[in-house]
Amino acid sequence: MNKYKLNKILLYVVLIIFVAIYLVPMYMAFVTALKDPSEINLSTAWKLPSEANWSSFKEAFLLMAPNLRNSLILTVSATVISAMIGSINGYIFSKNRFRGSEVIFTLILFGMFIPYQIILIPLFQVLKTIGLYGSLGGLVVAHVVYGIPIVTMLFRNFYDQIPSSIMESAKIDGAGFFRIYSGLILPLSIPGFVVVCIWQFTQIWNEFLWGITLTRQAANPITVGLSQLAGGQAVSWNLPMAGSLLSAVPVLIIYIFLGKYFIRGLLAGSLKE
Repeated sequence: MNKYKLNKILLYVVLIIFVAIYLVPMYMAFVTALKDPSEINLSTAWKLPSEANWSSFKEAFLLMAPNLRNSLILTVSATVISAMIGSINGYIFSKNRFRGSEVIFTLILFGMFIPYQIILIPLFQVLKTIGLYGSLGGLVVAHVVYGIPIVTMLFRNFYDQIPSSIMESAKIDGAGFFRIYSGLILPLSIPGFVVVCIWQFTQIWNEFLWGITLTRQAANPITVGLSQLAGGQAVSWNLPMAGSLLSAVPVLIIYIFLGKYFIRGLLAGSLKE
């Protein structure tokens, strides 16, 4: 066996070990979810259940169904709105620059470096003043505004790769700002939208702090509903574990089916021809 093959085998062994370590929490969650509450204890946490208790998943799903609906509405709405705003912003800052545009773009990017915990109290006060506190609409507005800096940057980087000569030809033919955007730029933006939508969907779906502080119970997202499964003094750990696995399914499905497009989109916005 030559050195190259040996190194390759060692690399795969190391990678398999890392994957196994990474999947340990998922294994523990799945095994615990399948156990009857009376079977769950620390000393036998690693062992498979004597009998699979699939009812935990059904019960967790029924308890979190309203939260799941709220999260789907919140995530899809905020992702689509922020992506469209970011696309237009990126188009302006990339292909329609004006005096002071770089300064404004830099100021927008500062929003990426502001921890969302810092703006929690001002955000609460603003939403309360405009009458959106406690509602799902208020949470949508919060995520849209907070997501604008990152999506604007991603789209601007992506549009920088589109030759300006294409736009110049369209302008000569008499096309205006929105005509060029809707008829030329937008059809070329699919890879950019894939990257932005996956990014925003993941961030919004997994967010907890704003969900628990800015919404009332009827509008709580799935992360808050999941935390409530573990509430109380006597916790049936099979329910939170089943709920955590169920809450991860939408994001997992997106990455399984769109992961390769996510990588292509990132590369499309980062490599110059």
